[in-house]
Amino acid sequence: MTDTSFSFRKIAFAAFGPTILYGMANGAILPVIALSARELNASVAVAGLIVALIGIGSLISNIPASMITSRYGERLSMTGAAALSVLALLLCITATHVLVLALGVLMVGMAASVFLLARQTYLIEAVPPYMRARAMSMLGGTNRIGVFIGPFAGAGMIHFMGISGAYWVAVISMACAGLIAYAVPDLETQNTETASAGPRPRIFDIARSHARTYLTIGVAVLLVSALRASRQVVIPLWADHVGLNPTTTSIIYGLVAAIDMSVFYPAGKVMDQHGRMWVALPASLLMGLSLMAIPLTTHVVPFVIVALVLGFGNGISSGIVMTLGADASPVTGRMQFLGIWRLMQDLGTSSGPVVLSGITAAASLATGIVAIGALGLVAAAMFRHWMPRLGLSRGAK
Repeated sequence: MTDTSFSFRKIAFAAFGPTILYGMANGAILPVIALSARELNASVAVAGLIVALIGIGSLISNIPASMITSRYGERLSMTGAAALSVLALLLCITATHVLVLALGVLMVGMAASVFLLARQTYLIEAVPPYMRARAMSMLGGTNRIGVFIGPFAGAGMIHFMGISGAYWVAVISMACAGLIAYAVPDLETQNTETASAGPRPRIFDIARSHARTYLTIGVAVLLVSALRASRQVVIPLWADHVGLNPTTTSIIYGLVAAIDMSVFYPAGKVMDQHGRMWVALPASLLMGLSLMAIPLTTHVVPFVIVALVLGFGNGISSGIVMTLGADASPVTGRMQFLGIWRLMQDLGTSSGPVVLSGITAAASLATGIVAIGALGLVAAAMFRHWMPRLGLSRGAK
């Protein structure tokens, strides 16, 4: 019998408070990392590479993050990740050489993989399956809200303290996230893997036994992640291509972000009540087709309309990757499974802008955007074909 007594109010502060604060910390520092590198006499290319180290740190730490979370549990893992982030941010503040800044930024990315994996695992255990998609959508959505607030909080502190003010906002936010995570008691019902006295499954064994899922839905998730990352590059690049000034571009980007943040909960509810396919398919198609339509826009009004559709598609997809990962994950070996799942997600996030840049260099910006948009159609076809076969289209029972 389904337990209908659960309410998000019981866990809202413990589950989503740290996520908003984590998002604020990231949002505060992302606009200023490159500026910090330039202040330390880094070239433009090196400054861009240092910004990319956050993603690289997360990418290389997903598998270790699964081992850490499996060994120490969600609460201690999140607390430790927050502490590591604070240390990394202090390195960034006190850096007198570009290599020290690079190390700090890399550590921020490494801590992020632990924090986010532990947060996802906590929600899988805390929330009943019939509300899982809403929980994952809220996790993704609250993180985006934090990232949206972060730059404004950072800008206020920069006004008084210079660039270091943004890092201090991040330090305070991350420290508070860690304190909340530490104060939250462990769940009364521990997962089977934690409670079991048997040996923990190895990463290789999990990868082999779930290879079909990784090579089908996992690849579709990789493509969706590439779409998401590419859109952040496409909007400002095409705005510049059609001659829009930076102020107009920023306003458009803000409108897209507003649409993005406003639809995550309804999308989660649709997934819970009607099935994962009702969001995975339209999200992939909307993002893919709207990206492919962007090169057809030569004036501000049609560009804004298409960008808003792109934001809507991205917004409804906010929890789909984590929800599908949670649905497919086994009880025994869940952390290891999700570590590989996040690795595939981060591979997509890292490769999307790189593929866009490569095609743009070889052909044109319009060609690159259309090619990236086509990935959305491929992802939609893979979801349509494989989700029912793997029993994921209706979610967890």
